[in-house]
Amino acid sequence: MLFRRALIIAAAAVAAVAGLGPTPAFAQKKPDTVTLDFAYYNPVSLLLKEKGWVEEEFAKDGIKVRWVQSLGSNKAIEFLNARGVDFGSTAGAAALLARINGAPIKAVHVYSKPEWTALVTAKDSPIKSVADLKGKRVAVTRGTDPYIFLLRALADHGLTEKDIKPVLLQHQDGRTALQQGAVDAWAGLDPMMAQTELEHGSRLFHRAPDLNSWGVLNVREDFAQAHPAIVDKVLRLYERGRAHARQNPEELRAILAKAASLTPEVAAKQLERTDLTHGAIGPAQHDTILKAGLALQQAGVIEPGVDVRAQTDALIEPSFGAQLAQR
Repeated sequence: MLFRRALIIAAAAVAAVAGLGPTPAFAQKKPDTVTLDFAYYNPVSLLLKEKGWVEEEFAKDGIKVRWVQSLGSNKAIEFLNARGVDFGSTAGAAALLARINGAPIKAVHVYSKPEWTALVTAKDSPIKSVADLKGKRVAVTRGTDPYIFLLRALADHGLTEKDIKPVLLQHQDGRTALQQGAVDAWAGLDPMMAQTELEHGSRLFHRAPDLNSWGVLNVREDFAQAHPAIVDKVLRLYERGRAHARQNPEELRAILAKAASLTPEVAAKQLERTDLTHGAIGPAQHDTILKAGLALQQAGVIEPGVDVRAQTDALIEPSFGAQLAQR
């Protein structure tokens, strides 16, 4: 990415010296609107939306800001693919799967290191372990970290997706199905997971924090190439939001509770499991996402011929974060 951006700058400079100005191939018209997603699983996005800092910053450039809600990584990927958003919040492993499946996206920043997924069952359920899921109905949202978490948990216990009865639902519908007894278990996602845990006594019967992949902010590859300064600006705003969130945890809790219609206790439970000490994307995220991809390949979800390491390399773009750190 840095090399491509250097080429663009160099070409523009050569043209300027020649008295020609930017050539059509390198001239980039600023967009009228920048579109970001917000998601209940991305608390920093909620804070930025509430504060209006993004709108204030881009107003200086005459650019409008639009917010679109993502209900899960799969929806964020759909929006990115459909050019419905320029920036989308996903889990790292979900972004890798999307990249492998042809989504032209780059992961450019970390918004959290969460334990946002676990396997959940009703408080009076006989299910005690992953092995007990054999033949059972499990609500799950494909293309998301909870789905990937479920597959890896099954594999660790000698099972596959074929050994259970997947019930494909969006996250909030999966929670409802569990509470109504329509499914035996649910691959949960916060804040809905915290909500059913505290308000309905649902049990997190299988937790494995290290299998939760990072929360990453993705950008469309063509947008990043065309508007690197905008990407830099969004990342600076995310860093401002992350710093403010860490310094003002009670305010963040109130913003999350208001946005997601949660009680303060549920919002607090989600934030207990959300680490906001990381911002720049780099080797740690690469390692976790790569391991998730290799595990999914071993489980048969990713085709044997896919070069998972190369795809992980192609997904993660640390150059923007590196520039941010140098400021």
